[in-house]
Amino acid sequence: MSASPNKTAWLSTLVAVLWGFLGVRRNSDYQQDVQRLNPLHIMLVGIVMTFLFVAGLMLLVTWIT
Repeated sequence: MSASPNKTAWLSTLVAVLWGFLGVRRNSDYQQDVQRLNPLHIMLVGIVMTFLFVAGLMLLVTWIT
């Protein structure tokens, strides 16, 4: 059973955004992403991941204090 194209596209977008968060992305991979991924998907995943990161930091600080 193979994953649907839509699910694969979202997974590829998530992986690209996570690598972007780390700041380590090969130029060849970046060029492939530019041609293959939807910019709207990248923005949505980036916003959601930023929200989750900030919420995680807030929970960590609350738990520590």
